[in-house]
Amino acid sequence: MWAITRGGFNQKIFNLPKTLSRPLMATSNLIRVSSPSYSTSSPNHAPFKRVGTHNGSFHCDEALGCFMIRLTDKFSNSEIIRTRDPKVLEGLDAVLDVGGVYDPNHDRYDHHQKGFEEVFGHGFNTKLSSAGLVYKHFGKEIIAKELQLGEDHPDVHRLFLAIYKSFMEAIDAIDNGINQFDTDKPPKYVNNTHISSRVGRLNLDWTDPDQSPEKENEAFQRAMALAGSEFLESVRFHARSWLPARSIVMECIAERFDIDPSGEIMVLKRFCPDERGKQWRVQAVAASPDSFESRKPLPAQWRGLRDDELSKETRISGCVFVHMSGFIGGNQTYEGALVMARTALKM
Repeated sequence: MWAITRGGFNQKIFNLPKTLSRPLMATSNLIRVSSPSYSTSSPNHAPFKRVGTHNGSFHCDEALGCFMIRLTDKFSNSEIIRTRDPKVLEGLDAVLDVGGVYDPNHDRYDHHQKGFEEVFGHGFNTKLSSAGLVYKHFGKEIIAKELQLGEDHPDVHRLFLAIYKSFMEAIDAIDNGINQFDTDKPPKYVNNTHISSRVGRLNLDWTDPDQSPEKENEAFQRAMALAGSEFLESVRFHARSWLPARSIVMECIAERFDIDPSGEIMVLKRFCPDERGKQWRVQAVAASPDSFESRKPLPAQWRGLRDDELSKETRISGCVFVHMSGFIGGNQTYEGALVMARTALKM
């Protein structure tokens, strides 16, 4: 299938895929965190609830889980208590990533215990981390607030799945030690810029002379803020950009037989989104959402050519360029771009 669009083209869209309010207090095994209010709807009269997670070195999943659970009505403005003391944990309103219990009826969200195999469902089979558990049970509420819709609205469900796929699943997989690829070969390059790595680097350095619970807790606050801000960015991107663009793409897919009887050429007549230019683009659909390989790239003999040289080779006027990989090309007019797509399909 080919897509024709004016200006640029966003392949991700097309691929349908304050300060601390109170001082810190600590004992030998208990750190009480009076966290900044991250809630999207926090009634001022609501009593503080207490959410527990473990102290010591932290990971992205509990930092994000603590952030997300405070976005809910039930745990808005809750106090984060970091401890491994079972007696303390037992008395808390919710517990994440510690305690050896998964019981959503009692707001217990650990994933380390033997026999735990909970997954997100909806076609996703990655074992959940504490962040994934919180998202599974509270994600729709958080998204519904952002969209100002009811939790049962179809758009809320669409974003619920899309955000898990594009953001949450990787956090679950990394925390559970699940390889990204089904192969014994090492990756061709190392990526330590993802959110889980960046949160991990916020742990206290072993050379830091101050290893106090207070200092560790300050680092966890930064981890919550980092993971939480990226989560909210993902929610807002999907709500304000991905979802409107998806509607445009779905409409254009439905009309594709009006463009060409093959149904293999789709025309995006609106910006959806990216740079807005006067030229038209012909872009191949990727083999899969995360692949750089095209299902059917533009012909090899066109690749790397520009302007008059390309027009002469294709025998199509107005050609601008074809990328060396063949995934995209350009023409000065819609008619020229459509001819390029139709000609490429036949070659």
